[in-house]
Amino acid sequence: MSSTGGTPSDSASRFGELPTSGRAGVPAGPPAHGRARYRRILRFASWHLAAAWWFEIVLPRFGLIKLTERTRTRRMQKFARRFHVLAVDLGGLMIKVGQFMSSRLDVLPPEITKELEGLQDEVPPVAFPRIRALAESELRVSLSQVFAGIDERPVAAASLGQAHRALLAPALAADTGLDAVVLKVQRPGIDEIVTVDLAALRKVGGWLRRVRLVSDRVDMPALVEEFAATSLEEIDYLHEAASSERFAADFAGDDRVSVPAVVWERTTQRVLTLEDVTAIKITDADALRAAGIDPVDVAPVFAAVMFDQLFTNGFFHADPHPGNIFVTPVDAAPGERPWKLTFIDFGMMGEVPPTTRRGLRKLLIAAASRDGKGLVDAIRDLGVLLPSADTTELERAMTALFGRFGGMGFAELRDVDPKEFRDFGNQFSEVIRTLPFQLPENFLLIIRAISLTSGVCSALDPEFNLWDSVEPYAAQLLRDERGNVVQDLGREALDIATVAVRLPKRLDAVITRVEAGTVATTNPRLEQRIARLDRTTGRVVSAVLFAALLVAGAVLRADDAVLGTVFMVVSVVPLLYALFSGRRGR
Repeated sequence: MSSTGGTPSDSASRFGELPTSGRAGVPAGPPAHGRARYRRILRFASWHLAAAWWFEIVLPRFGLIKLTERTRTRRMQKFARRFHVLAVDLGGLMIKVGQFMSSRLDVLPPEITKELEGLQDEVPPVAFPRIRALAESELRVSLSQVFAGIDERPVAAASLGQAHRALLAPALAADTGLDAVVLKVQRPGIDEIVTVDLAALRKVGGWLRRVRLVSDRVDMPALVEEFAATSLEEIDYLHEAASSERFAADFAGDDRVSVPAVVWERTTQRVLTLEDVTAIKITDADALRAAGIDPVDVAPVFAAVMFDQLFTNGFFHADPHPGNIFVTPVDAAPGERPWKLTFIDFGMMGEVPPTTRRGLRKLLIAAASRDGKGLVDAIRDLGVLLPSADTTELERAMTALFGRFGGMGFAELRDVDPKEFRDFGNQFSEVIRTLPFQLPENFLLIIRAISLTSGVCSALDPEFNLWDSVEPYAAQLLRDERGNVVQDLGREALDIATVAVRLPKRLDAVITRVEAGTVATTNPRLEQRIARLDRTTGRVVSAVLFAALLVAGAVLRADDAVLGTVFMVVSVVPLLYALFSGRRGR
């Protein structure tokens, strides 16, 4: 998976004033005038990393784990308040970090998410004269010649840019077919701010690289570089405009989704002009109900649209926080959906390569079917679990997890006795700690998109059960890939048959070498054992062929009853051989 567009070095090279290290285009440190900001971020990070180390690692080793647990909520609240102050004061990428944390309604306690949720929309705006100056410099024309009117009050003040409602001048409106638009302008000086923040994050990543508990699980410098790439792409509005059109093409003809049109004539690297599609914020439950829309109905549709992006299209919105998604009422016939989801802000997009997409599909199907072993296999395929890992105990843990908590919604999970969670965690904590888990490189955007999706769905419906959306979607994926499943079974059967044909000749060659004395052995019953192995191998091969033909027939039978029945009937032949061949020669 990779973010789309240019590389970090491509983007960094635009800012000629940045110092670079040995790697082309990677800033060696912050610009001189940004050192105070750089030091402030590092002071904040070092203090809270030290506090976490003291309370979560040192004190438990001295038997003070109860003290750690008793003070954890208060410490996290204090951290959230301090980070909120830091992010609002500094802006830039610190806002992005806070937005990610505020979306984790399914993981983080509400005290933390509530403290940080204001970061979604309450970034201090830039004075309009500065915005006007930058926009006119980029467009090389007075804004009064482009727009019939501009609202100087921002409709949104984000961490990297600011948006204002405007009306196109009559001539341009006639050419584009649009009237009301949104003018999105990069924050003045944001390129240098991003450079400073990335330098600080690289430093913190270097610190964490030396912590074995972290370095065994994730390559923090690689993770920071991925974040750097996406951040530099976000301040390139030409990249964002192209991504929005690609996203729109993926959902062309889909009545669930709409995307604003781009006014390319008035779009540059730092200025973006879009169709005004402002509607109801997806998590504004009161406004949704006032429009006759039940928030509970929105959650599964939003989840399905995000699943389509991740598991089918392979091109997904990696920043689907509530400020970037509207619910737009539409005229609809009786029985049809009277609203659609409108996505905006395509600066942070992810692209999933086919191999990773197959792994994600396998993961989804295993989760939907509560298949602990299948889930572990999918995790291994995705690179989250190293190939050398012994997963027997993990499979048992996943099976137990599905058996106890599978199918519960987030609200139900919150009602579970915390002691039961602790007991379960204690039972399997050693398994989790010893297994070689890792966060694969270039995996950050997938995790971000999934976590934001679950957070938005929980906000729409506190009793939202993700399984209700996963199961039918997984079933559809399984039906779509049925042909691939049959092909895989056919290839597997062919491989087994090939081995079965070649095995007797190989065994005969071994026996010949034994008789000729070219194989040293002190076991006089070797020939008898080899003959028994020959018969056993034949029975095993027959049993596998029977299972393959039977499963293929069952899969096909839903769509083609005749062909599926033929497969199932033919499977009886290897079954009979497996049952009765072992009686010969006894």
